Amino acid sequence: MKTNFKIILAMLLIGMGFQNSRAQVSNAIEKTAKKTEWQFSTRAGYDFPNYKEDFKYIDYKGGFMGGISINHYWSWFGLQADFDYIKNSPKSNINNPFYENNGPIPTAIAYTDVTVTKNDITRMFVGAGPSFRHLSKNNKFQAELSLLAGLGTIDGGEILVEGVRKDDSKDPLTYHSGWDKQNLFAGKVQARFTYFFNQHWGVNAGAYYMNYFGGAQESTKNDLLVSNGYMTAGSPQQVYYYEAGTTAIRQDVDGGSTTINAFNSDQIVRDNLGGNSGTADLRRKIDLSSVGVFAGLTYRFSPSKKAPKEIVEVTKTAPVEKKYCVQTTAKDKFTNEILPNTDVSIKDSKGVVVETAKTDAFGVVKFCDLLPDDYTIEGMYNDIALEGNTAKKSEFKNDQTIIKDILYADSNFIIKGKAVICNTSIAIDGVTIVLKNNQLASQKNTNTNQKGEFTFQALQNTNYSIYGKKENYLSQTMTIFTKDYDRNKSLFIQLEICMDAADCGTAIALKNIHYDLGKYFIREDAKPELNRLVQFMNDNPGVKVELSSHTDSRASNAYNQTLSQNRANAAVDYITSQGIARARLTGKGYGESKLLNRCADGVECSEAEHQSNRRTEVKVICPQ
Repeated sequence: MKTNFKIILAMLLIGMGFQNSRAQVSNAIEKTAKKTEWQFSTRAGYDFPNYKEDFKYIDYKGGFMGGISINHYWSWFGLQADFDYIKNSPKSNINNPFYENNGPIPTAIAYTDVTVTKNDITRMFVGAGPSFRHLSKNNKFQAELSLLAGLGTIDGGEILVEGVRKDDSKDPLTYHSGWDKQNLFAGKVQARFTYFFNQHWGVNAGAYYMNYFGGAQESTKNDLLVSNGYMTAGSPQQVYYYEAGTTAIRQDVDGGSTTINAFNSDQIVRDNLGGNSGTADLRRKIDLSSVGVFAGLTYRFSPSKKAPKEIVEVTKTAPVEKKYCVQTTAKDKFTNEILPNTDVSIKDSKGVVVETAKTDAFGVVKFCDLLPDDYTIEGMYNDIALEGNTAKKSEFKNDQTIIKDILYADSNFIIKGKAVICNTSIAIDGVTIVLKNNQLASQKNTNTNQKGEFTFQALQNTNYSIYGKKENYLSQTMTIFTKDYDRNKSLFIQLEICMDAADCGTAIALKNIHYDLGKYFIREDAKPELNRLVQFMNDNPGVKVELSSHTDSRASNAYNQTLSQNRANAAVDYITSQGIARARLTGKGYGESKLLNRCADGVECSEAEHQSNRRTEVKVICPQ
């Protein structure tokens, strides 16, 4: 009992500290909390009971608990009413069935099995008391402490453990009568934490300590003993606790000791130690407490205010209230970069959205025609919520515009790109942009808008591949290493995806397809560009292409023709090795027959002019 008192006293001191701490909360939090509010909560969890008994071979295990709470708050203080339903179960801890007849438990080898017959324990609690709460600045997080008193009930818990002999006869090993349904005064201390994901609904989790005062008195029914033939119905004798091979000793009220002897065939003998016939009541009141953990749902609402009575006669015109403006700038928390096109909303003290807008090119949005009130400013950029801000009623004065910032605090980068036709500034809309995380083997997709723009969120210290997909377009593939960027200096990674229009019959030069002098094997530095063609053919499964190879005018025509054909064939072989059907590919060597400049045989040209003629091209084969 002293332990229970200490626990309750400690929880009370916590409650007092909780109350004192709210005096130090800022005016912003106090004004958020100063409103009448109702809350309805449900919970389910697990209860761990603690029965103050000395039963050697019987334990009481935890079990399911469920309950509901109703709270009514005035600011930080309120009242709470609770109902809890709890199921516990008795259990035998005899795990070796081989016991000697009438010997102490456990001993030798007489039994072949153990059977357990039991009734679960049903407990309930109904109570009420004060509750204290603390609300976060944004009204989303709530911590509560409740001190409740009321009525607790307990019923059940009878258990009979029997040893089975080889001839299938049974002997009782241990027994407890449990408790008849009875009501007890009970107290409960509960701590609960709630996160509200919108104005009304939230999820909660918490823990409690519950104590039944005065002790629960053992049952006199002995239903299991009667049903198993150890006692007759209506017998004046009762058994409250039994242990085979020993004598259970209980203290009498007058200080003497009373015992229950072992079972004798079909009856139970109850004697005093002095040899007199048993008359003492061996029932005992067993103290009970428990702790539990739970989680559940919470619904809150504030009662609507009554509408004002209709004014029949107007003697004078009410003064017009002044209206004000709140100007908000969206910034990155680490770099102070402004955030254009950020969704911003402003809510009044009741949580009602007054207005929404997007920031302009300078990251600024202005809300006007506002009456003085406590406002909350929230923002969303690239599907990430910004750290909001508040504009308090006390700040609306002197016809001044209130200036506030909201901050993007996510530690990841934002890839901000644009898809354009190669060698132009012409934007391409409707392109599916694919961002592959090369370390996690995952990918994300998005589509470009009418301006060809797109955004992605990118993790730090990660490398990505990025390219575009659109019918009849051949996309550049880019690699991004975010470790090359400092998040404290930059939020955005700017890039441009170049795409060639792959119209049938139009040749597109593949860049960086170089061969060693006089050779035709595919070098490693040529593979990324050929992989770009592989990706294009995977994205356009009905397309067939011609790969053509060209040389400069140096060396003979026959040599150049053979070399270019071999190079075209090598390119086809590589693309086929990447899973593209050979039937979709044609390799064609043109030698020096299609020069792009004046550098024919006998004409002196620079190395750069000859280089422009040494090329590999691809074109979509027009359908017949």
